[in-house]
Amino acid sequence: MSTSASFPEGSAASEGPGTDPTVIDRLVKANQEYASGFSDPGMDARPVLKVAVVACMDARLDLHDALGLALGDCHTIRNAGGVVTDDVIRSLTISQRALGTQSVILIHHTNCGLESLTEDFRHEIEDEVGQRPSWAVEAFRDVDQDVRQSMQRVRTSPFLLHTGDVRGFVFDVTTGLLREIDPA
Repeated sequence: MSTSASFPEGSAASEGPGTDPTVIDRLVKANQEYASGFSDPGMDARPVLKVAVVACMDARLDLHDALGLALGDCHTIRNAGGVVTDDVIRSLTISQRALGTQSVILIHHTNCGLESLTEDFRHEIEDEVGQRPSWAVEAFRDVDQDVRQSMQRVRTSPFLLHTGDVRGFVFDVTTGLLREIDPA
């Protein structure tokens, strides 16, 4: 798909490696416009609200708007499904131990792509490229149960200092509302 209509001929974005600008060219151009009016907000890396948000990477979730967050309020950790993996625990550990967060909010959502995958996805990749991925797909059929499992993984991690304020939710992609999941 060509995005040449988005860029004037001769602009920095149209001078990328190919003949047509790419999506990345568009993003870099947007960053240049953003940076032209940018001023250092004077913040450090410690989130003002001392909260870490773990959520799915789904493009339909605008976490800052959905949660009323401003720049600097939280750490945001996103992956496919918003599942708590070893790497999420790594990020939460750094967030808590080095940067002062104390609360964790987990957000999965309705109509998640992981509900239609299985671990067979790894086998398909192995068949295609000749090597099985070292990571698990972490697919699930029941979003509520997966939120419970993610809460349990956070609450039982020996690496995390603060596991008392961990709550999980399902974001409804059609209404924008969060539905809290009972951990029991």
